[in-house]
Amino acid sequence: MYRKYLAKRAMYGILMYVTMIFVYSTLFNSVADRTVRSLIDEQIAQESTRYRNLDEVQLRSFIESRRQQKYNQYHLNDPLIGRIFFRAVRTLAFDFGNSTTMKASNGDRLVMGIILEAFPKTIILFTTQIVIVTFLGVAMGLYAARKPGGLLDRTTSMLTMVTNGLPAWWLGMLAIMLFAYAVPIFPSGGLRSNPPPQGFAGTLDFLWHLSLPLLTLVVLGVWGTAYLTRNIVLSSLQEDFVMAARARGVPEAAVLFGHTLRTSMPAIMTLAILGLFSSIAGNIIVEGIFGWPGLGNLYFVAVQTNDIPVLMGTLAIETLVNMLGFVILDLIYGLLDPRVKVGGKA
Repeated sequence: MYRKYLAKRAMYGILMYVTMIFVYSTLFNSVADRTVRSLIDEQIAQESTRYRNLDEVQLRSFIESRRQQKYNQYHLNDPLIGRIFFRAVRTLAFDFGNSTTMKASNGDRLVMGIILEAFPKTIILFTTQIVIVTFLGVAMGLYAARKPGGLLDRTTSMLTMVTNGLPAWWLGMLAIMLFAYAVPIFPSGGLRSNPPPQGFAGTLDFLWHLSLPLLTLVVLGVWGTAYLTRNIVLSSLQEDFVMAARARGVPEAAVLFGHTLRTSMPAIMTLAILGLFSSIAGNIIVEGIFGWPGLGNLYFVAVQTNDIPVLMGTLAIETLVNMLGFVILDLIYGLLDPRVKVGGKA
């Protein structure tokens, strides 16, 4: 039964991902056409300098012949639907081609190489943030729900409203001004010092650069997670089986962490997994402010430089990560929540 449920959810995810890639291909088709034509013209202009011995007619014929050859190679002479389909299929095959302006650290212009260089940095930053936010937020939410109206409960509610209303860029800039300039504890941005130290000192240097963006993201996320956990757990505490456990004299800690937390786990897992996968897709603003060279910053630079291959590749990877998150979340729901009909309607 669970296999059918798994296959059904996986097929939904694949269908949605393919649909989104075709949407991206349609939206960026016009810009991509102009970009490719411009690159072809530049390449032909460079090639034509090697044929200066040709007369004007022959040179014009050579240029037109090469242009049509390149247009056919990149399907630019195809109808609109053909060009959209061609780019979508290439993207689905993770064949993003070469960038127009951006390069990897080794000078390579292969888009997949550029993305793979940025992807681990985003994973390190945002996965660490989600792990810390989830553990702290769940613990704080549990204790806030234990004493509704108490000091922790009121503090959580107030700080949730404050942090949710704060722009990420503003808090990031404030953190840089305070902790990088006024009280220079952390560096203002980047991944490593220049020149980077080696060995264990290099690891400490990396963690030093990671600390300030991580602290900013944790402050932004932990209070909202605590507040949502508090509301989820508070609802579970009103259930009959919790009342019965308390009436039997079950210790409060066992009621809270055993009965209540287990019942609330699907909803809490939803928060954690959605936060994890949406964060892995990158945060353009935070990564940009701290100069953290991840996917979000890569997307931002690609937009600024009009690098369509990098833009399409980054969008494809980010969409894939989010779709995987939704599919994995559905599968975990099927395991954790017995109310989900695994073999039938979910």
